[in-house]
Amino acid sequence: MMTMPKTWFVIFIISWLIPGVVAQETLGTSDADPISTIRVNAAHPIKSFDPDVALGTSIDILPQGVVEKVYTPEILKQSLSAGWGPITYRQNTELQGAAWHWNPNGKWSDAVHQSGYFTGSAEPSEFIRHSAGYPLPHRGNTEGDGHSRTKYSRMTDGNSATYWKSNPYLTSKFTGEDDSLHPQWVVLDLGAAEKIDTVKIDWASPYARKYIIQYWNSDRNPLTNPTAGAWIALQIIADGRGGIETIRFTRQVPARYLRIWMTQSSNESGTKDTTDPRISAGYAIRELYAGTSTAPGEFVDLVRHLPDGGQTVVHASSVDPWHSAADLSAEAGDQTGLDLLYTSGITNHLPAMIPIAMLYGNPEDAAAQIAYVEKRGYPISYIEMGEEPDGQKMLPEDYGALYLQFATALHKLDPKLKLGGPVFEGVNEDIEVWPDAKGRVSWLGRFIDYLKEHNRLADLSFMSFEHYPFPPCDITWSDLYREPELTEGILKIWRADGVPADVPLINTESNVSWGLTQPMTDIFAALWLGDSVGSFLTFGGDTYYHSPIQPEPIRSGCHGWGTYGNFAADENLSIHAYTSQYHASRIINLDWVKHGAGIHELFSALTELNDNAGHVLITAYPVRLPDGKWSVMVINKDQSNPHRVRVSFDAAPGIERSFSGAVTMTTFGSEQYVWRSEGPASRPDPDLPPVKTTVQATPGYTFTLPKASLNVLQGKLQDASKIK
Repeated sequence: MMTMPKTWFVIFIISWLIPGVVAQETLGTSDADPISTIRVNAAHPIKSFDPDVALGTSIDILPQGVVEKVYTPEILKQSLSAGWGPITYRQNTELQGAAWHWNPNGKWSDAVHQSGYFTGSAEPSEFIRHSAGYPLPHRGNTEGDGHSRTKYSRMTDGNSATYWKSNPYLTSKFTGEDDSLHPQWVVLDLGAAEKIDTVKIDWASPYARKYIIQYWNSDRNPLTNPTAGAWIALQIIADGRGGIETIRFTRQVPARYLRIWMTQSSNESGTKDTTDPRISAGYAIRELYAGTSTAPGEFVDLVRHLPDGGQTVVHASSVDPWHSAADLSAEAGDQTGLDLLYTSGITNHLPAMIPIAMLYGNPEDAAAQIAYVEKRGYPISYIEMGEEPDGQKMLPEDYGALYLQFATALHKLDPKLKLGGPVFEGVNEDIEVWPDAKGRVSWLGRFIDYLKEHNRLADLSFMSFEHYPFPPCDITWSDLYREPELTEGILKIWRADGVPADVPLINTESNVSWGLTQPMTDIFAALWLGDSVGSFLTFGGDTYYHSPIQPEPIRSGCHGWGTYGNFAADENLSIHAYTSQYHASRIINLDWVKHGAGIHELFSALTELNDNAGHVLITAYPVRLPDGKWSVMVINKDQSNPHRVRVSFDAAPGIERSFSGAVTMTTFGSEQYVWRSEGPASRPDPDLPPVKTTVQATPGYTFTLPKASLNVLQGKLQDASKIK
């Protein structure tokens, strides 16, 4: 017969006699284990924040037919139960090279042909439940959108009846600046270095009168590695005539990447419509050719001309938002209608962050959209301007020129609107672009400078970006230790780029990775989320949106099967389990902070426990709640060992306070949850809820943090007058 040690017998009796109260010792630790101290600088708060503003979630584009599943009472109830506050509406059609018709009702600039530039109706009438994207017919990028029907450039599709056209809003007619300040460009990627001595351009109208043909003197991609080489001029054209122009160089060069850099337009319309200035503004190319010319005059073309992704890859600086009613595509997905968004309850009855389509829209349409929202009486917190211009390789000055035109239209409607951007893709370092005339390469730095040079920095009410820190197929447990460092690093970079100290930094979309990966559903994700939120607020971030709010089906990703976000669901969105991110979300929103309670104070904390590799194993984020209680989120990132800690609140030099009396400890970790990747039947097992216990703390009390766990300690401090 096994004999129970006396210590554990006492613990057993205490636990049996006083349910809900646990003794200080915990299985896996002993009195001999070292005790680490978490030191809270309780004298000086880092910042104050309201969770109803600072901690939110997002709704993105949905596949056709899914809107009706998401906006049902049960799914909405489940989605909101994760506890997040406000919502940000993600404008995904811009990522798909499509114009967004936020309102199906509106007017075309060419009403007769149902084409041109669309402006939605600002007058509330029919309830808007769905909105749609219209893939742009004059697109120039081979890659970068989500449609099989349009995932190719018009410049190498082999069809002289189609063409790419640049955005007319980037010309002097709309910017008020010389076109040379907003050069438009196309980059041709031949796939490998080839000997080139001839380029042929089949221009549409308008064509370029002044342009330069250049080659890239590096084998690294100029769009993803813009400082790895330089563009070298092969031919300068000062008197372009349009039509099919053949440019033969004086020398043959080995080149993979060619660039056409356009600085002056013919400003001619290719149609009989001369009333709309947008038709004749910018540049248009039907087809591109590059190769060699033989002595007899024969041209050997190295470009693949195909109407699909097999064509020679081309990228363009911008795209004309011109389109027609015939361009509507079900492949563009379903953007939630604005009326459905606001009346369904998914906004949590809080002001919502709303996007406007800017890269592929027009200022009149954006103003009409916001006028519609205001006429309905729907509350707006912020307006995001466009979507991921860095990922679409737009130069910062071009984004700045659009930003100011749209800001002018929106602030004319309502001067109180809070506008911001640029809505960067998730990055961990500064975004660089080709050097300008001053040698500046920072995208954000140049955008901020553009606003300053035009005396319009006040139009930037916030700076927004996304946070997807880890490549989906390369995630390891040690990445957990890097999250606070990555967060602190990127926030410092944005400030160093020139974002003023009084302009909030907002993370408007975030998750473990930009691609589906099993760690999103492992316990890894729960610990990551706690650390990500805590470090973001600690190091200077202002509002954090976790993505997404709605369930998505279980599917295969890197390292196994999983899902984004909070729920394990089937194709019909029937939820059969909660993921680790769901439990972490509730701990953050329901245990660490209190939504609806008002202003919280955040403090800094230092921990002293490192592993042999120097990794910080424990991180802590202390908050003083509006009712005066202290709530400390503590993360034990050691996946093998529990650790004992005491929490010291340094109220003043030489004065330390501790938790005293009843302290609630909420814990969720690898003992409660393990994800099993088993195809469509993937699930957590064990699948236990967070453990909530209460202890009676005395000065110097030690808490045991289970291995790989997210914890919240909440209670009052000892009476300061009784500290000797």
